[in-house]
Amino acid sequence: MPVDFASFRDPDGRVILTGERVLRLVTPPAAATLLALTNTPALQRMVAEGQVISTCFLPPQTAESVVPGSSPDESWELLEHERISFPTYPSEWPPEMLHTAASLTVEIALELLPIGFGIKDATPYNVLFRGPKPIFIDVLSFERRDPGDPIWLPYAQFVRTFLLPLAASRHLGLPLDQVFLTRRDGLGPEEIYRWLPMSRRIRPPFLGLASLPVWLDRFRKSGDAGLYRPRATQDTEKARLVLGSLLKHLRRAVNQLAPRPGKISVWSAYAESNSYSPDAAHAKAELVDRILRDCHPSRVLDVGANTGRFSEIAAGTGASVVAIDTDPVVVGELWRRASSKDADILPLVVDIARPTPSIGWRNQECRSFVARCQGHFDVVLMLAILHHLLVTERIPLPELIDLVAELTTDFAIVEWVGSGDPMFQRLLRGRDHLYHHLSEDAFQTAAGRRFAVVSRHPLQGMERTIYVLRKLEPGGHRQPTD
Repeated sequence: MPVDFASFRDPDGRVILTGERVLRLVTPPAAATLLALTNTPALQRMVAEGQVISTCFLPPQTAESVVPGSSPDESWELLEHERISFPTYPSEWPPEMLHTAASLTVEIALELLPIGFGIKDATPYNVLFRGPKPIFIDVLSFERRDPGDPIWLPYAQFVRTFLLPLAASRHLGLPLDQVFLTRRDGLGPEEIYRWLPMSRRIRPPFLGLASLPVWLDRFRKSGDAGLYRPRATQDTEKARLVLGSLLKHLRRAVNQLAPRPGKISVWSAYAESNSYSPDAAHAKAELVDRILRDCHPSRVLDVGANTGRFSEIAAGTGASVVAIDTDPVVVGELWRRASSKDADILPLVVDIARPTPSIGWRNQECRSFVARCQGHFDVVLMLAILHHLLVTERIPLPELIDLVAELTTDFAIVEWVGSGDPMFQRLLRGRDHLYHHLSEDAFQTAAGRRFAVVSRHPLQGMERTIYVLRKLEPGGHRQPTD
């Protein structure tokens, strides 16, 4: 069975992906806990509001048809989850998305506290995004709480994977991909402490998150396991109040680390006005909107989305959009707009020239970005990005066409920028001789290997042309028109 390697660390269950279905094998004790929680109004409300993934228990007699070779008397239960369209990882999120995932985790823990349940681990890998909205997916993270225990065991994990990365991003400018691509468990207080000057060590937020833990650790006796022993008390109400106070403290800490809106970066100032007059930009937007409506897309990938203008146009046609850009600032601002408008746009920090690789145990815990794209999108937008990849990244044109064909199952809407364009000339920096072969004819020839040209739309008064391409079937035949 196609077991999801991201789930293999949990002894209580394994996720199985089969077709479009997401199934989970769970141990009977874990299933009993989840069933009890499922019957509570608190979890039912969180599922209805989209905070927690929808889950159903499958009858034992259906297991054989779902998991070949199984039998009803085997010692596990079978669940089915709602499938999230496009899975993502924290290394691809702007700080705004990590922040909202942290808030969701704390709020769920607070909701579960009065009904005797809790969360046994607190990591951003428990959260996916449906459009711009976070959703908690690891239902096996829910557990019955010892009513006399005032300790939240995932506290240190929450600090390492949420609070310290958010603090390092906000105050030190550390990108999240530099945290999560190389550190599955986030940042430790000792690591952050080494990076800080003394003036930072003695001020919030690093005083409480990094410095105090490091200083206190120096006084801990070597091999003292007492720190990890349960501290249950007979006063269950006091234990609940202490734990509730801790969770509310974490809520305040998360709020204090919220990314600042309105940040400026090189690419946040880069907009259509750099190359387009207002009239030309409006005309291009109308053209792209018309083309998208003719294509009737269901899932769109916007490569080099920048401010997300065309992502919003695509979402306006009814498509589910994944928008990628290299700049966390513009991606974060796009996330804010998509959230405020409830637009079906999932913004990600991904460099298409260096996309997220497969990482983790046996390189299978987290799938590569390109692998997740394959077979998913029926339209790919590549507007005002091709020349950056050709010149700045020095990727050969045929390679780019092959990538576009790998990303789409049907259409590609590509903007060709001629070598005489002012932005193209700015990128060349006097290296014209290296790119003299990049003509529009060369583009059409390269595209013709994998695509048929459906239409060509020169932009008035500019050396720019919008191409509508349709992927050829194996053997070089054009796909049938709907």
